[in-house]
This record gives sequence, structure tokens and C-alpha cells, in this order.
Amino acid sequence: MEIQRYMELDIDEKLNNELSDLLVASFEPLYPKRRYFKQLPHLRLLVFGDRGQVVGHVGLDYRVMNLNGQPIQVLGVIDLCVQEDVRGNGIGEALLNEVISIGETKQIDFLLLFADRPDLYLRAGFSHVDNACSWLQIDDERQMIRGIGEESFDELMIRPVGTKAWTDGRLDLLGYLY
Repeated sequence: MEIQRYMELDIDEKLNNELSDLLVASFEPLYPKRRYFKQLPHLRLLVFGDRGQVVGHVGLDYRVMNLNGQPIQVLGVIDLCVQEDVRGNGIGEALLNEVISIGETKQIDFLLLFADRPDLYLRAGFSHVDNACSWLQIDDERQMIRGIGEESFDELMIRPVGTKAWTDGRLDLLGYLY
């Protein structure tokens, strides 16, 4: 299985439509009919099927966050999904392993994600953390800033890939919530 990297700027109309269809089908009824939920990711890892269609996807967002007053470099894992009829063939695991490989070979301290279904991530070495978070709230429909959110999330998971240690306390995402 070949995983291809796509910069967001390189996505054409055909691929845009395929991504929208895959994401909506994977996360309905919550996902809007577009290729992103809150914001466009910087990079996407994609797997294509036998007929050339997208069957696996994960978005990646690279940014600095603030953990208890200290800057950390984070690679956010966004919307990992696999087309329903090819699930169980290792595509999700392969995509996640590629994300981990990127994290371990670049200047990244942590991989971070929010997972409703954590099994795949737990098997890959991610762990749940309990931090009070602040983030930029975005109105999904109007695509406008609503304010600053503050809350802890049961779904927050991290995986260290650098030399820094994760600590309890306050995490400022310095941007939107994935």
C-alpha cells in the first residue's frame, strides 16, 4: 500500500470532491459537505484504491502550543478515516504509522489528537491526558470566530515523539480545536 503526501495547496477539484465525500461518509451526520471540518490542514496523507479513488485519509496540522507556559511543537492528527468497504485491511494503521514516522524524524515534541474511538491510537502508543485546554472557538456553519473555549476533554490523546515530557496542567492550543 502506498501512502501519498499532499500539500493542501495541491488539491484539485476532483480530489477535493473525493475527500469531501469520504469525510462526510466517515463522520456523518456531523461533517459539513467540504474537505475540512474547522480549518484546512497543512498536509494530508492519502491512500488510493484500485480504481484511483481516495480510500484512506489523515490530515496533519503543525503548530506551536503552550503547555504550562512552555512552547511545544505539535503535529495534530485530524480526521483519520478509511472508506467503509476497505476497512480492516490495515489502511488506518498504516496511515497512523506514517504519522508517527514523520513525528519521530522531524522537530516535533508530541502528536496530538481528539478521539471518540481510541482503540487504534492506544495500540499505537497514544495515551489519554487530562489537561485544562483553551482554544479558538469557530462557528462551523458561519465559519466565524465565536470566542475562546476553556474545558478539559476525555478525548484528548498525545504521543511523545521528541525528548520533552508531557505534564498535567494547562494546554493552550493557540488555535482551533481539531
